[in-house]
Order: sequence, then C-alpha cells, then structure tokens
Amino acid sequence: MSTTDPDIAIIETSSLGDRSYLISHDGIAVVIDPQRDIDRVLALATEKNAAITHVLETHIHNDYVTGGLELARATGAEYVVPEGDPVEYERRAVGDGDVVEAGSATFQVMHTPGHTHHHVSYVLRLGDEPIAIFTGGSMLYGSTGRTDLLGSEHTDELTHAQFHSVRRIAAELPADVEVYPTHGFGSFCSATPTSGDSSTIGEQQQSNPALTQDEQTYVDELIAGLSAYPAYYAHMGVINTEGPAPIDLSTPEPVDPDELRRRIDDGQWVVDLRARTAFAAGHLDGSLGFELSTTFVTYLGWLYQWGAPLTLIGDTSDQIDDATRELARIGIDRPSGSAVGEIHSLAGDGHVRSYEVSDFAGLAATDSDITVLDTRQQSEYADGHIPGAVNIPLHELPHRLAEVPDGDVWVHCASGYRASIAASLLDREHRTVTLIDDDYDHAVQLKLHTART
Repeated sequence: MSTTDPDIAIIETSSLGDRSYLISHDGIAVVIDPQRDIDRVLALATEKNAAITHVLETHIHNDYVTGGLELARATGAEYVVPEGDPVEYERRAVGDGDVVEAGSATFQVMHTPGHTHHHVSYVLRLGDEPIAIFTGGSMLYGSTGRTDLLGSEHTDELTHAQFHSVRRIAAELPADVEVYPTHGFGSFCSATPTSGDSSTIGEQQQSNPALTQDEQTYVDELIAGLSAYPAYYAHMGVINTEGPAPIDLSTPEPVDPDELRRRIDDGQWVVDLRARTAFAAGHLDGSLGFELSTTFVTYLGWLYQWGAPLTLIGDTSDQIDDATRELARIGIDRPSGSAVGEIHSLAGDGHVRSYEVSDFAGLAATDSDITVLDTRQQSEYADGHIPGAVNIPLHELPHRLAEVPDGDVWVHCASGYRASIAASLLDREHRTVTLIDDDYDHAVQLKLHTART
C-alpha cells in the first residue's frame, strides 16, 4: 500500500474470537462492527488523530453486544445498519449498491446474506480502486459464517445464500483485495475453524470451501459440521435489535465472607476467577471455578442462568475489572458483588474444599476403579476418545450431573479448561473428582486414545 492509502487498524477481541476495525484516512475514521467497550475504539481514534464520522455494522450480531449505537452517540457519527433489520433506534439503513462516503474514501455496500438474511459486506475504495472488503460473517479465512443461528427452518436457505455471497465477492473483486472478516478467530459464529491472520480474495479462491467445492457439497458439509453454540447467543440479537444500554465498567461492590457464604447457600452464582490449579487447591465450598483466561466469557455465558445474581472472586481487583469487562461484552451487566484476597480469609467460618489435579500420565498409571468423564463436544469425542469414557459435553453437564456414575471421577477435555469448570460443578455436589489438566494430544501419545474407525 502507498502512504496515501487508508490505514486499517485491527481491534482484537480474542476472548470472543472477533475483530473490529478502525479505518482512518486524512483525519477521518470509520469503525466497523465495534464491541461494546468503546473506550478501546475512542483511544485508538485519538492515537490515529482521526475523528470518527461513521460506524458501520455488517449484521445484527449474535455473539456479542454491539458498541455501535453508543459509539455513534458518543461521537456524533452516522450509524449505518443493513436495511431489513427491524431495529428500534435511528440509523441509516443501507442496501446493496449503496455508498457510504467518508472523505476521499468510500464504502460500497454489498448484500451478502448467509450468516443472517440481511447481512452486508463493505468494499473500501479509494477513488475507483477497491482496496479491501469487510466481510463480517460472510467470507472468513478458509471458512464462512455459520448459517443456523436464526433457527433450523432457515439453515438450508441461508447456507445456499452463503455459498452465492462468497462466490459473488470473489467474482466482483480483484485477487489482491484484502479480506477483513469480523468472525473466525475462535468465534462460534464460524461454521468451521479458521486459520491465518490475514488473507486476500486470491488466497481464498484456493482455500475457501465456498470457492473450491460445488454448491451442494458445500451445503451438505457445512450443515453436517455445525456444532453446538453458546446459549447466550439467544440473548444477543434481541439486545442488539432493541439497542444496548451504555456500558458500565465500574467495579462491583465488595462482599464480606459472611455475605459470600449466604449467597452460596442461597444457590447464587459465586464464580472464582483464579487459576484452575489454585481453585483445585482450595476454594469456597459451593463456588464455581471459571479461570479468567481466553475462553472464560464464552463458557461462563454458555452455562450461566441468564439474569441470576453473579458474584466474582479474584486474586486482585484488576482481575475483577477484567472479568466485568468481558461479561459486559455479552450483556451480563453489573455483577452483584466481588471479593478479593487469599481464599482462606474469604472463607470466614465456611469450609474450604479441594480436589486432586493430575495429567494423562497419571490416568494411565492409576489402577483404581474410576470413571473417566470426557467433557468435549460430541464431534470431538466421535473423532477419538478414551475407551469407556463417559461423554457429557460441558454445556450439557449442569443438567446431566445425575448421569455421572458414582465413585471417583477423572475429568478431561482437550486442554484442561472445560474440564476445570466441570470439576468445579462436580465438586459442588461433593463428588470425589480429579482434574486432568493436560492436552489431549498426550492421551494420544500414551495410547490411551482410540481413533474414529
């Protein structure tokens, strides 16, 4: 790119597997698909010495609460949303062929249904030259957006539409045009896992199934490969259609040990953010362990009882604040309390529980009569598993605890994270549990694994 081309800055939200973009040129900035915590966007615009004049949405998002409406209000920018989406706020509705002018740069709207019915992509042009396309949940890196989020009755129609949308993008743009998707970096909005940090139309022509397969093969394989997605998705579209409230990232009120105990005894959600091994070594009886790591918000949002009071326990106030930000991104606002400190000091007169942590070598060495609980998704289990293991995917476990056989339970997943949450669920029931905090590749190496036949 020449020095006169627009600057495209990526705003990564790795915990949700998404990207937002700030495109700046000649002191003007356009933001595409912003997350709810808009302070990051405002800081970046200041750094670029650019005024935000437009905020563009590719679609009504299902995996996070948008910051678009609040960002537009805070900056006075024009808020651009695909026409046809029945939103409850003022915006500029755009359809195929419309052009958004931002100084000398323009964004041409391309209707690319598939992920949703009204989904659009935006082609960035400088003069007549196309520079990049922002594809939202349409063309991803080596994949496409999933097509089942609006209900099974729409999946077949949307999957065919997705095929034609990606084909249209590739047919109408030169091979060297850069592709900038919103989803596909770990987001469950991706139909299949993606790879790579950047791509072009030409590269996608070599790797994207919508461009390398015939239509029916693409449709059949995409639908067959769709896995479960987080339960909180059901709330995101509703919030985004109504218009999200401004974000509140203030630290939740402190809670003392007696109140912590009362909340746990009342059956409230008391979530411990500390490292999974620290939780195993000692935690409040009845609390749940959700280590604050990359996938924290996905799995807490998946299992959380929507609207239930939520109290956070952490090592530091920074940990509490980070979790509060992550939760706000999916519409879990204002946790009802927080507690920071050494776990025995937070227990007061309450009981501190613990359980064992091991690895797959430890599992191979045990000669005890145990149950192995595999908390991976059914597709992962089908690809290969430990013979005799009971498969209950983590997102189903809260409602299937009674199916876990009596006695000692060793619990695993692919890396240890999902297993750590499952172990805390079992421990809350006062089950005897051992967390296998290990990569499943080691089970394969130790020949504990039987592959799909």
